[in-house]
Amino acid sequence: MSKAYEELHPYLEKMMALQTAMILFEWDNETLAPKDAGTYTSKVIGTLSAEYFSTVTDEKVKELLEACKKEKGSEVEEAVIRELSEEVEQLDCVPADEYREFAELVSESTRIWSKAKEDQDFDEFAPTLEKIVDYQKKFASYRAKDGRDLYDVMLDTYEKGFDQKTLDLFFSELKEELVPFLKKVTSSNVDIDDSFLTGDYPVEKQEQLAKFLAEYVGFDFDKGVLAVSAHPFTTNLHNHDVRITTHYNDRVDSSAFSIIHEAGHGIYELGIRDDLTQTLAGQGASMGMHESQSRFFENIIGRNQAFWVPIYKKLQELFPEQLGDVTMEQFVKAVNKVTPGLIRTEADELTYSLHIMIRYELEKQLIAGEIEVKDLPKLWADKYEEYMGIRPENVSEGVLQDIHWSQGSFGYFPSYALGSAFGAQLYYHMKKEMDFEGLLKEGNVSVIREYLRQNIHQYGKLKNSRQILKSVTGEDFTPKYYIQYLKEKYGKLYQIQD
Repeated sequence: MSKAYEELHPYLEKMMALQTAMILFEWDNETLAPKDAGTYTSKVIGTLSAEYFSTVTDEKVKELLEACKKEKGSEVEEAVIRELSEEVEQLDCVPADEYREFAELVSESTRIWSKAKEDQDFDEFAPTLEKIVDYQKKFASYRAKDGRDLYDVMLDTYEKGFDQKTLDLFFSELKEELVPFLKKVTSSNVDIDDSFLTGDYPVEKQEQLAKFLAEYVGFDFDKGVLAVSAHPFTTNLHNHDVRITTHYNDRVDSSAFSIIHEAGHGIYELGIRDDLTQTLAGQGASMGMHESQSRFFENIIGRNQAFWVPIYKKLQELFPEQLGDVTMEQFVKAVNKVTPGLIRTEADELTYSLHIMIRYELEKQLIAGEIEVKDLPKLWADKYEEYMGIRPENVSEGVLQDIHWSQGSFGYFPSYALGSAFGAQLYYHMKKEMDFEGLLKEGNVSVIREYLRQNIHQYGKLKNSRQILKSVTGEDFTPKYYIQYLKEKYGKLYQIQD
């Protein structure tokens, strides 16, 4: 450890402690906190955010940071310095009072969004959303260099190297290949019965299934926690404290695949090396790579028939009346049924990217000032009608369904589609390295999980997404495997010759 890094270390520890405290409050806010606590909690988060801001932008921190850049450190130290440099650059241009005000706003806005969604009233949330958009555009303008587009600045927060130009090409290719294919699927003569997935599935039994599935795929409950929230999510304090949530309703597949998805996020964080934990490099490489892992577990593993071979009887034992007469083959077909729907988190794999495309297009227009917040409900509904032939009956199943905008997460949504594509690229490479389906049939998910840990999870932020894909598969990012995966899977399921 260099002398400058050693002097910097107490500041780094303070930053991580403040981050941890804020994460705990956010977790509590979404899971256990009483409704009336929100306004008061937001003030506490504002104070913590202000302290974090002042620590990161402290002149001594900047002085030590420059000294560290001149000295050769370890791989971990250099990664931490890189991440800190980016954090300083992100915050140093933002006025401290505005940063605190925004932190308090976002803390309160999730509560406002939740109530507006429950009331099916966009007007309750619109003024808050307008403030969030204004703040995000203002912050992006502070950070933009050489007249860079504001939305590109926001995108860079979640997935570096994937700007609008790159994403426009990506989504254009998906649209060109998948929209006509989707029409073939929806007009095919194959009829898949999924009626048995909906019904009286007792919550206590769903909770047992959630715990079983999370443990089965490798989530460690000695280092993790499972709770209930309106919108399932994963957060982590470090690789020995990872927290996931799910929800329960009358569709057993909804909670089952929600938990596998969030367990995938959690397994990524649990797999990060101990020498990275509680450092700025001790998190997933990017949101896109994070989504690649959650969607890999949920879809490529979880919706694979081979996955259910060792455990389907467990499902039938939990729900004998509902699934006792349903074969594993019928169940797997049902959970892979293509049904254009309104809710992103319930979407099948084939239509999922269309949900993301709609959000991407609206975000671009909103940040560019081409549309206003008040226009969102109608434009959202119009795009769903155009792309999927369906129209939301209310804003809760439309523009208010996602929590992301209430958190100020503009630029996040494309990472879901990118993650799906990353996962497919990894899958085709792994099939060359191992008997993927054979391992699932044997119940050896651990072999697959360990491969992911060794090649992706352990590195945290030491590598970015493109570096990980290149080092694992030998290729740069390409969407061709994602398109191939979807066409092969659904072509077989719906008996389509393409």
